[in-house]
Amino acid sequence: MSHQRARGQPALVYRTKTIIDARGHQVAIVDTENPTPVTAVFVPQRSSRAEVAGQQDIDVTRMIVSSDTPEVTSWSRVSWDGSMWDVVVPPAYHHGTRHTRHYSIDIRRRPS
Repeated sequence: MSHQRARGQPALVYRTKTIIDARGHQVAIVDTENPTPVTAVFVPQRSSRAEVAGQQDIDVTRMIVSSDTPEVTSWSRVSWDGSMWDVVVPPAYHHGTRHTRHYSIDIRRRPS
């Protein structure tokens, strides 16, 4: 594990689970009952502040976690820094030596 990820910040990753809805369809939802604790590095990517009523704040951050993190999908969520975050895109796997391979996951802060 890289030095940054070893000294990173704690977060909780909520994976997804598949359920059958009332109409009999398989639906992916967040499994809020079984969070997985991780240590990650967070790098701000982009943000914009709402200037006018009706606009939306956007805060996107890249989360870098070790390669042994359980499966995360676009339906997963992350709890970090006192806020809930949505996974924006599927995680990107970066292969390297055992110490440097990792996933990078872009997350967006959920509106409060």
